[in-house]
Amino acid sequence: MKIDAYRLTYKTLNEQIHSLIKAGEQQIVLDNVNGQRYIGCGLKESVQLVVNGVPGNDLAAFMNGPTISVHGSAQDAIGNTMSAGKVVVYGDAGDIVGYSMRGGKLHIRDNVGYRVGIHMKSYREKFPVIIIGGTAGDFFGEYMAGGILILLGLDDKKRPIAGNYLGTGMHGGTIYIRGEIEQHQLGREVALARLETDDQEQLQRYLADYCQDFGVNLREVLNREFVKLIPYSHRPYGEIYAY
Repeated sequence: MKIDAYRLTYKTLNEQIHSLIKAGEQQIVLDNVNGQRYIGCGLKESVQLVVNGVPGNDLAAFMNGPTISVHGSAQDAIGNTMSAGKVVVYGDAGDIVGYSMRGGKLHIRDNVGYRVGIHMKSYREKFPVIIIGGTAGDFFGEYMAGGILILLGLDDKKRPIAGNYLGTGMHGGTIYIRGEIEQHQLGREVALARLETDDQEQLQRYLADYCQDFGVNLREVLNREFVKLIPYSHRPYGEIYAY
């Protein structure tokens, strides 16, 4: 089933999506999307949304199951507090991707903005994973509490793979970066660590899924060294609070 989103308000578009899902549709194609917000917000059904265009902020916010593919770039806050499901973006994404994300997968083919993975967390079977094929801005993994961030830097443009303040306030989870990182780029709460066998296996498992989505050669992605960032402490600000 298709919806032509041309000139539809975000409210009308989302109402139509919910109506089709309630009627039993399993796949919905959204054409001419141009900045409409909250697409996929709160959806729990096992449906597929295909977005042709540029969705607005909070794509897949609070989502708990569906799969969304975006054939274009996307704006800010993809996967805000998302619990389960998958979002695949065939382009760039904006700032605060995966804000407070609690589970599921976000696969971004190209570049992302600032504060990606901020406040990500995992709990029991919930485990969020964000993989970015290009570069990221400052504060990547800020206040991260769980899950995995993987930054690949696959484009050949001469720019840093990541900005400064990597992992600032991080107190859980793991960041993997394909390439070199300078010490001055790191937040005070994180350290560079050696990759173990478990890390290699984990990277191969998650990257195999990512490479399949975008038609990328897994062997070529893995042919460069990765660095691993982990937090020094699980309570980096514990001493500044009064009890």
